[in-house]
Amino acid sequence: MKPYTLERRQILPVSLEEAWSFFSNPGNLVKITPPDMDFRITSPPCEETYAGQIITYTVRPLMRVEVSWTTEITHVERPNFFVDEQRFGPYRFWHHQHRFSQVAGGVEMHDLVHYLLHHDHLVGLINRLFVAPRLRRIFDYRARKLQELFPVK
Repeated sequence: MKPYTLERRQILPVSLEEAWSFFSNPGNLVKITPPDMDFRITSPPCEETYAGQIITYTVRPLMRVEVSWTTEITHVERPNFFVDEQRFGPYRFWHHQHRFSQVAGGVEMHDLVHYLLHHDHLVGLINRLFVAPRLRRIFDYRARKLQELFPVK
């Protein structure tokens, strides 16, 4: 089965080092996740992402049902990219690349997510009606919050 894909790009008026400092700190995920998801990091705090890091969360993605989620940071190339992969959680497969590159006016942040849902004969319909729209709303919220946190000067 071919993974579903979500891709987003956003330019932030910050330096590469500022972008890295913000996005590589797992604690900042709370700031850019919709409040109705009740996102909570349950692993010990760590100020910067590193390869091999395990991060645990609880989140309420749909219908206020709490879900535990465990990710591993599998690749890190400071300050250009890192990858988180789900080890346990709501997806059959989750691979999220976070890339940062210096551009005119700041840093382009590029998110590329590949995901699969658990096997089900209705998986295409479930993705189309529930999962893909929810992921788009989450990343739309994230884009708005980042504009607030990093306004154009």
